[in-house]
Amino acid sequence: MSPQTAFANALLDPDQPCPADLYCANGADPASRFAVYRNNVQSSLVNALAEAYPVVAQLVGEEFFRAMAALYVRAFPPRSALLNDYGHDFADFIAGFAPAASLPYLADVARLERLRVSAYHAADASPVQTAQIVAAMAAPATLGQLRLQLHPSLDTLDSAYPVVALWAAHQGDGDLSSIDLHRPQNALVLRNRLEVEVFAIDAGAAHFIHCLRHSQPLRAAATGALALGQGFDPIQSLALLIRCGAITALLPHSEN
Repeated sequence: MSPQTAFANALLDPDQPCPADLYCANGADPASRFAVYRNNVQSSLVNALAEAYPVVAQLVGEEFFRAMAALYVRAFPPRSALLNDYGHDFADFIAGFAPAASLPYLADVARLERLRVSAYHAADASPVQTAQIVAAMAAPATLGQLRLQLHPSLDTLDSAYPVVALWAAHQGDGDLSSIDLHRPQNALVLRNRLEVEVFAIDAGAAHFIHCLRHSQPLRAAATGALALGQGFDPIQSLALLIRCGAITALLPHSEN
């Protein structure tokens, strides 16, 4: 093991001793100074997780969250110099974290919060002008084969739990005690100008938008969503995308 690897491992594991061959120019105890440095590094990573997952922290309480986050930090050290990238797989860790098993929706709430972080940092893109969309809608011969390029910040989440309602209740929108925790919910997350927005959408709309994100033409995406038989309305879904400035290009189906 290289000295750099040994140093990094000891930095994130409080059970490991201070790396050998460290010294302080002022004669201070290197083990004591290293312990302070290690505590600062671990605290900064836990704080970064708390910043990215505030609703998860509220659901479990600060003490539980920080203990869980500390275990994650020990198991999954940063792989990027960008602190906002840290914790991208925290939801998967939560899903397998036995002490959180009594809150089965917690991992999906974390997934929703990660989508919000990703949306905030996604690239900018200008929306298509409304007049251009209206013109495309008025050409039925080519409309079905049209592909809609969606904003880089946009993503969806399908959950067996009411993740949007849980998230919204912690923003002061809705009563947490009245939420049916066994109700599935689909989320749409995107950045509209400078604000990251979260919408609860039906399963058909989620399927439709998912297909559009993966370059399916409009007719195929709508047909698949309608086949779910859950009252999907393509006009409403398109109106939501237009209103949020989420459509950034109109492309022929044959274009790569």
